[in-house]
Amino acid sequence: MIRQGVSLGLSAALTRATVGALRAKAPGGRERWERKNYAGRNVELYAGPASALAVAVGAGRVSPAAGVAVAVAGICGAYDDIAGADDTRRGFRAHLRALRDGEVTSGAVKLFGISAAGLVAGVFLKERPLDRLLAGVVIAGAAHFVNLVDVRPGRAAAAVLALGAPGLFRGGSGAGIAATAMGTAAAVLPDDLGERSMIGDTGAHALGAALGAAVVAGNGRVGLVVHAAAVVAAAVYGDKVSEMVRVLGGT
Repeated sequence: MIRQGVSLGLSAALTRATVGALRAKAPGGRERWERKNYAGRNVELYAGPASALAVAVGAGRVSPAAGVAVAVAGICGAYDDIAGADDTRRGFRAHLRALRDGEVTSGAVKLFGISAAGLVAGVFLKERPLDRLLAGVVIAGAAHFVNLVDVRPGRAAAAVLALGAPGLFRGGSGAGIAATAMGTAAAVLPDDLGERSMIGDTGAHALGAALGAAVVAGNGRVGLVVHAAAVVAAAVYGDKVSEMVRVLGGT
């Protein structure tokens, strides 16, 4: 548990330091780092890239393959935050329908980019072909799930803390990756809950991919099948998952 504690602390510290640095510099102007949340309040976006950077670095310390998958998930999320800011379509079905009609949306880029990164990471994290495929599904699906629940302040970070906690006790590389994700989530949670900042797709996808990588690193075939089924079900019923979180949020 000492190693997990160190990973958690380092990830939290790097997240907070990066948020501070971005806030001080505000590359491109402060207006680019502000957005209105669901309630119409102005919030900062620094926590998104800070989360992605910290969790990618932390996961990469434990497993380079996991670090790359997390980084790609964050980059794809950032692209969607920028290019898809005004796109009201939600859920992979809407983006697949647009793709069928010849339109490549930022959501489609995100879907295929994160899926590809998950599959590549699976090749390095697992030995058997089926396990590699399941690993890709779990990593991409977990990234999508955390983004699904990011519909109210603090919900995504809280989900990462709750879902990552069991992984701390498995030991091995999975525990280290889980601790990294939890450290970052803990660092951004207060400002997120206080509606001073949001992690956006950038942070949500990176944190989710880290959770998925932790599951992959800490589970065998049976665990992979169970988790893959869970994230696929969440993706299929994505609208209902998001709506349930909204209801639990009281609005």
